[in-house]
Amino acid sequence: MSLTIVEVREAAERLGEYDSVIDARSPGEFAEDFLPRAENWPVLDDGERRLVGTLYKQVSALHARKVGAALVARNVAQHIERHVADKPREWRPLVYCWRGGQRSGSLAWFLSQIGFRTQQLAGGYKAFRNLVREDLDVLPARLEFHVLAGRTGSGKTRLLQSLREQGAQVLDLEALACHRGSVLGGLPNQPQPPQKRFDTLLWQALRALDPARPVFVESESQKVGNVRVPDALMLRLREHGRCTVVEMDEAARVELLLQEYGFFAADPERFCRLIDGLVELRGRDTVQHWQRQARAGDWAGVFAEMMREHYDPLYLRSMDRHFRHLAQAPRLALRDGGDESLEAAARELLSQA
Repeated sequence: MSLTIVEVREAAERLGEYDSVIDARSPGEFAEDFLPRAENWPVLDDGERRLVGTLYKQVSALHARKVGAALVARNVAQHIERHVADKPREWRPLVYCWRGGQRSGSLAWFLSQIGFRTQQLAGGYKAFRNLVREDLDVLPARLEFHVLAGRTGSGKTRLLQSLREQGAQVLDLEALACHRGSVLGGLPNQPQPPQKRFDTLLWQALRALDPARPVFVESESQKVGNVRVPDALMLRLREHGRCTVVEMDEAARVELLLQEYGFFAADPERFCRLIDGLVELRGRDTVQHWQRQARAGDWAGVFAEMMREHYDPLYLRSMDRHFRHLAQAPRLALRDGGDESLEAAARELLSQA
């Protein structure tokens, strides 16, 4: 039995009713993105998929199908042996591939023949991807955002976490992107998701939010590392978001940065390679000076100078350009990045929401 993508849209909240969501695409396709809760049962691996495609183009469709059918049958048999032995009669999977064609159709047929109530997603991942893109254009307009603005190191991300702990709705774009949004923002041992995966994670996050309650979010650039925040969300934040400017004095900001970016002390050369990207903006002499400070272990000095000479000027230009009413926005002073200050600030924000 096939589901149309319209039915999947209507039943998106009920995807949890399927006992399993099975992605029949290759591991490479799966790595780019997948449906919520999906597990990968590739009926062709990446090399096999390339082989069948090459045979289709260079030999004939018939020969490609013969080779592909044998590969698919062997792979499906392995999945059944590996994954299905413990499944009860009532097990109900949803199966999909790229376009809801032969790969998911083959796997769904075998599972149905065993006796499982198997459904195949018509249109496959391609249709799901279209659904995500369409929804990302309309979901932001349904939500009321409270935007936390503030200079680098002023505690915005920690304040978001404190707000969440106190029950507020939070959209943490940096957490979804696995990046802090600056040249130094990559998180150690946490690669960024591909763009499609980021879009799906954002889609899931937006769908989970209650339009009747405010959503706290940090002001971000359009790009967070290598991923891009959708236009509709950026427009909603900048044109309709209610801003609060979070402020912290320089000494406390430097201390917070030392805590957040302390991992660079173990690998100063990585830090130096990253800030090579600032040569065009700040000049080679300035960047080399910061690199010397880092290699000498003067992290407080280099962070303080980078704040004053690089991040603060960029922030002021960006905020003035994108948030027209920022000058009239209320200010929220944080003494430091400690739990007590953050909890008090979160309570204050919630009392005003």
